[in-house]
Amino acid sequence: MGETNIFLIGFMGAGKSTVARALHALYGKDRIEMDQKIEEQEGKTISRIFQEDGEAYFRRKETEFLLALPTDRGLVVSCGGGVPMREENVKAMRSRGKIVWLHASPETVFERVRHSHTRPLLEGNMNAGYIQKLMEERRPKYEAAADIIAVTDGKTAAEIGKEIMTRLNAPEG
Repeated sequence: MGETNIFLIGFMGAGKSTVARALHALYGKDRIEMDQKIEEQEGKTISRIFQEDGEAYFRRKETEFLLALPTDRGLVVSCGGGVPMREENVKAMRSRGKIVWLHASPETVFERVRHSHTRPLLEGNMNAGYIQKLMEERRPKYEAAADIIAVTDGKTAAEIGKEIMTRLNAPEG
């Protein structure tokens, strides 16, 4: 059997891409940016997909992407923030690896995303209050999906990556 895939879930700005890069640097794990792969497949940005095809179309593309992944390649997949909202996505991830919820405070997320214009759900709502509301709506789904929860506030990507690998490799029980 090969290595377990790791699916990084969490709110935008929680550190999924950064931690995926750290896991690659520290452990040589191949990493996949889900949003980037979907943009390549569709030939347009996530923002344009939302505008031209709608959110439901984009969410279907996320599910198709997960179902096409191999089960035991030891990949690190940085998932879009909304991926765990669909039960079929959680099932696809669970059958293909371990799910790690990177959790950050609304204040941390706001600091990380405040100058970004590539996040369609935040356009026109770039404030900590809105971010907190959206995070609270998603929290139950993130918690239910997660095999491991890693808090990212005040930690380096390398520290988070090492914590994840230590916890994934710890004996169960």
